Amino acid sequence: MVAIDATVNGGGHAQEILTHIMPGGVFLGIDWDKNILQQTEKNLRNTYAAYDQSRITFVWSNYARVREICSQKSIPPVHALLADLGFSSVQIQDANRGMSFLQDGPLDMRYDVHSDRPAAHEVVNSFSKEALADIIFTYGEERHARRIAQHLVERRKQERIYTTHQLAALIEEILPRRKTQRIHPATLTFQALRIYVNGELDNVKTLLADGLQILAPEGRVGIISFHSLEDRIIKQTFRTWEKEQKGKIITKKPIVPTNEEIEKNPRSRSAKLRVFEKA
Repeated sequence: MVAIDATVNGGGHAQEILTHIMPGGVFLGIDWDKNILQQTEKNLRNTYAAYDQSRITFVWSNYARVREICSQKSIPPVHALLADLGFSSVQIQDANRGMSFLQDGPLDMRYDVHSDRPAAHEVVNSFSKEALADIIFTYGEERHARRIAQHLVERRKQERIYTTHQLAALIEEILPRRKTQRIHPATLTFQALRIYVNGELDNVKTLLADGLQILAPEGRVGIISFHSLEDRIIKQTFRTWEKEQKGKIITKKPIVPTNEEIEKNPRSRSAKLRVFEKA
């Protein structure tokens, strides 16, 4: 069996996959975060040291390059392709990434810090009011997008915005947090910037298109998404494929975590898994 974990991260899914397909399977693990990938590869190779290591490959790259990577590494037609689109707790807890306002850190947000894509602080400090509003509304579905963009443009004239706490505080100035409000007023803006900076939605579309191409007949692709923008793309793509008789949707309704799972891992509460099988 040939299996790909396109978002290896800490290796939770990869370990389960390797347990099921080894010793005779072929595994490809991909991750955009070089530091996390190196540590995970080391751990997994130690765990499965008894197996033929030539059948296990790890690549530091964006999952959107999965078809290209398979060609370069001579990976046979794939029976199972998995991608978990959530970002890791390691990335959240690393203040230097600027993924979250829970800790103060540089406003970067890139999964790959070596990327030539603009960091979040470049977007916030240099994009026009209109462009900022479009990003915040499109990728965050934030109804106050224009107010937030206007405020950021005005305030950056006085002081450049370089940290996560700076940005969160500026948003709170015009959207004060109510005592009964569970979600921080800056949440959707941070989501929007992260998605834009990393080109996440375009990457998902490419992953789906190329992923179908590398699947073997009756091979399956499973995608775990965490917000409506990604899930909408996946759902609509699978429906289109089914209409075009390219295969069938395995999950007529997305698989979601149980209450027990959510208690153990609160971040899983918004996860949705959709699976498609190639004809």
